[in-house]
Amino acid sequence: QVQLAESGGGLVQAGGSLRLSCASSRRILSNNGMAWFRQAPGKEREFVGGINWNGSSKNYADSVKGRFTISRDNAKNTLYLQMNSLKPEDTAVYYCAGSRGAYASAAMSAYNYWGQGTQVTVSP
Repeated sequence: QVQLAESGGGLVQAGGSLRLSCASSRRILSNNGMAWFRQAPGKEREFVGGINWNGSSKNYADSVKGRFTISRDNAKNTLYLQMNSLKPEDTAVYYCAGSRGAYASAAMSAYNYWGQGTQVTVSP
C-alpha cells in the first residue's frame, strides 16, 4: 500500500514563504502524475497544482500561478510545493495526491493515493 506523508506546513505572515514536501513510501509513484490540493475551513477541496511523471509538464490553479511552484525528485520519491508571496486566503490544509496515470489532472477523481494533509496558516 502506498503511503504519502506531507510536511513543512506552519504559520507564516502574509508575503512570506513555505516549502511543503510529500514523501512517498513506494517508488511506483515515480511513474505517476502527482498534485497538491488544499481545503480551507467550510470549503471544498480544490486543486492547487499538478506535475506529470517526469516533471516536464506542470499546471496550476489560477489563484496560485506565479506564486507557487510544484516540483518532484523521483530519486527521493518526494514531491514539493514552494509557496511564495503567501496570502491569508492561502490558509488551508494542503494534501498531496498520486494519480492513477502518468499525468496530473485537476480532478480529484483522478487520484487514488492521498496524504493526511499539513496545515498552512497565513496571518495578515
